[in-house]
Amino acid sequence: MGTHNGAHIVWDWNGTLFHDNDAIIGATNAAFAELGLEPITLERYRALYCVPVPKFYERLMGRLPTDIEWRLMDDVFHRYYAEHRVRCGLTEGVAELLADWRSAGRSQSILSMYGHEELVPLVRGFGIAEHFIRIDGRTGPSGGSKAEHMVRHLGSLTGVEARRTVVIGDAADDAVAALHVGARAVLYTGGSHSRASLETVGVPVVDTLHEAVAEAERLAA
Repeated sequence: MGTHNGAHIVWDWNGTLFHDNDAIIGATNAAFAELGLEPITLERYRALYCVPVPKFYERLMGRLPTDIEWRLMDDVFHRYYAEHRVRCGLTEGVAELLADWRSAGRSQSILSMYGHEELVPLVRGFGIAEHFIRIDGRTGPSGGSKAEHMVRHLGSLTGVEARRTVVIGDAADDAVAALHVGARAVLYTGGSHSRASLETVGVPVVDTLHEAVAEAERLAA
């Protein structure tokens, strides 16, 4: 991709670049049904969701799931999600935003907690992979935090400085991961968290990805 100026964006995937709320809620409720739990609305999901995911289940169940329950729910969730993600698309305006950022000589990458083997072909299928200098999905068990993955991700990017890096995501955990490596964060309200829950984190919160990119440009200046 040639020479880049200093500003770099690390994009989250699910709920940020990829507008998959419907598949997420359907998969969550399919997992809940396995344990006889009542279905959850999008509004309640966005008010309560947190990472690590077992803590989210604790908020709904009143206790942490057992190891057996967690494995069952996690398996059902991912199986349902894989079947229904095909109806989901990119968030509005994503293709243009990515192209414009790259055309300006700036670099960008993806770090997602979605499985790496599933993530890469999905990004390629949307025809946007060329805009990123690296695409990293989760390797290893699901359910953890993004912070340690962010350490490895930034460490693999040549010429990218944490202080000129902005993480754009839809979850409080994205901001935690950014702060863990000395980067900045902008949180987007169109995904897994409500505005109210995002605003408790103490980083800029925006309603569109256009606003997120403008804020990232300001923060990285």
